[in-house]
Amino acid sequence: MGARMCAAIGLAASAAVVSCNLDGADRTDEEVTASGEAANHGDGAVGRAVRLVHEGRRTFRFDTFGDEAFWGGTLGLHRAIAGSDHGGVGPGVSPTTALALGLKVDLDALSRRTVRALRRGEVDLDDPATTLALLKADAVVGITGFFDDGGQLTSIGIQCALCHSTVDDAFAPGIGHRLDGWANRDLNVGAIVAAAPDLSAVATLLGVSEDTVRTVVNAWGPGKFDAELFLDGQAFRPDGKTAATLIPPAFGMAGIDGHTYTGWGSVPYWNAFVANLEMHGQGTFYDPRLADATRFPVAAAAGFDDVRPPSPEADRITGKLAALQVYQLSLDAPRAPRDRFDRAAAARGRALFAGKADCARCHVPPLYTEPGWNRHTAAEIGIDDFQARRSPDVHYRTTPLRGLWTHGKGGYYHDGRFATLNDVIAHYDQALSLGLTAAERADLSEFLKSL
Repeated sequence: MGARMCAAIGLAASAAVVSCNLDGADRTDEEVTASGEAANHGDGAVGRAVRLVHEGRRTFRFDTFGDEAFWGGTLGLHRAIAGSDHGGVGPGVSPTTALALGLKVDLDALSRRTVRALRRGEVDLDDPATTLALLKADAVVGITGFFDDGGQLTSIGIQCALCHSTVDDAFAPGIGHRLDGWANRDLNVGAIVAAAPDLSAVATLLGVSEDTVRTVVNAWGPGKFDAELFLDGQAFRPDGKTAATLIPPAFGMAGIDGHTYTGWGSVPYWNAFVANLEMHGQGTFYDPRLADATRFPVAAAAGFDDVRPPSPEADRITGKLAALQVYQLSLDAPRAPRDRFDRAAAARGRALFAGKADCARCHVPPLYTEPGWNRHTAAEIGIDDFQARRSPDVHYRTTPLRGLWTHGKGGYYHDGRFATLNDVIAHYDQALSLGLTAAERADLSEFLKSL
């Protein structure tokens, strides 16, 4: 590149991918890292990647993308949280109620004084005022409270971490250290939405009454959310059960295509989709597939195929997608604790996985999904195509299996139709005529628990 060109792009630019010697010679990222300059000056791809991870983590944990305008300004959810004694409506939401709804408390955001008071039982967990104090401390995972100068809650916003983080329960159930990327299968999104005082905007979008909206979202249950409801208006499956799907983990996505059960798109696609259309942040989103009024009548009528902010400066999402993607891809699937599975049985199951059961044909190690376009029709996996038909490509993604032990609550598959891993294996045994014995199915289950 030469010294003159390096000077032209700025020797001190923190995002520079190539570092320049004083004599103008180019150096590789490995050389920059070895020399220590990536750590000292932030130059090179390694330094940039580290910065993006930190930026992405802040975004994942704390950025509302301006969605408080919807959750607070439109739905008035903050009023239900505060309660009538604190300028809101109704009884308010106490920490006990919040924990029962699956919300989590970040132990590291609490002061030592507060932790000591909790240990001594001196904190009233049945008082909504305590919830407001937790919000002021940024201690409620995935939720930001906005307060006026007088300390009154004026709005509420949500973050990625609301659904895709939990805690390790180090202090008590629901109170502990953050576990980013873990699916919060305790979170009752529907019940939280139903508590909002004003659901008229959602009712208008779907063309139904507010009472119907509350009936639909309350049917979701813990650990489930129906993103497609706000695209196609289908609230229930043909069998009468909710059309909502289980909240998936956001870890272990590096090297994997398809971020969702039906593979709409990759990590940055789904981040943009959710931040704009589901969280109702302020940004830009484009997907002409959603203009299909036959398949996506709600989305087409609302113009969800081409969402634009009032001005480029008002876009609070697009500029954060790169860092958010890098952070999510840095979240590796957690290794299963040894007391979670039988090691001898898992070893036998590993051999079956690659051999007689032929699981590895689709769940290719070490990704445990197919490298490339990892999609299958419903007929290929022996199930109905209801959820697949709600996606543009009408396929199901081959679910990556690493970290499976963290999200078994609520069942397996996209809708939790299989209560246990043994049930999943029994399904494939029958659908694909594998001829597995009961002992072999049990060994396969132990191997899956070990991933």
